[in-house]
Amino acid sequence: LMLLARLGLRASEVVTLDIDDIDWRAGEVTIRGKGLVHERLPLLTEPGEALAAYLRQARPATRSRRVFVRLQAPYSGFAGPSTVSTLVRRALERVGLEPPAKGAHILRHTLATELLRGGASMAEIGQVLRHHSPNTTEIYAKVDLSGLSALAQPWPDIGGGR
Repeated sequence: LMLLARLGLRASEVVTLDIDDIDWRAGEVTIRGKGLVHERLPLLTEPGEALAAYLRQARPATRSRRVFVRLQAPYSGFAGPSTVSTLVRRALERVGLEPPAKGAHILRHTLATELLRGGASMAEIGQVLRHHSPNTTEIYAKVDLSGLSALAQPWPDIGGGR
């Protein structure tokens, strides 16, 4: 979940993540993105620690090179992105939240919105999400109208009384 929420990975990228894709010394992870594009991303501290804990404590012993594997035999990589979305929905239900239809993808949208609230530009958000088109980023980073209204200045009274 940390890789989805903090790095903005797609469910398909989580499914295809291999042990060899993690460079612990450099603090980087290689992602197989859309269109057979391979990109190196920084492995932030919090997701890195969560990933290390999973690999040490929760991941079953298996010959599979996939990072994330089934917790029941056969211990193979996830069947597809829908498995990741199911895990996200279950995690949201466990904490009492209504899971959206988007499943895992909601975490990319949430990251984009949080970055926008934090003052990131649309171009910066697009870089984090690895979008090639600014139009795609706009779909993800919803304008926070309640946040904007809190920043709005009152309309000046010019004495007209209208």
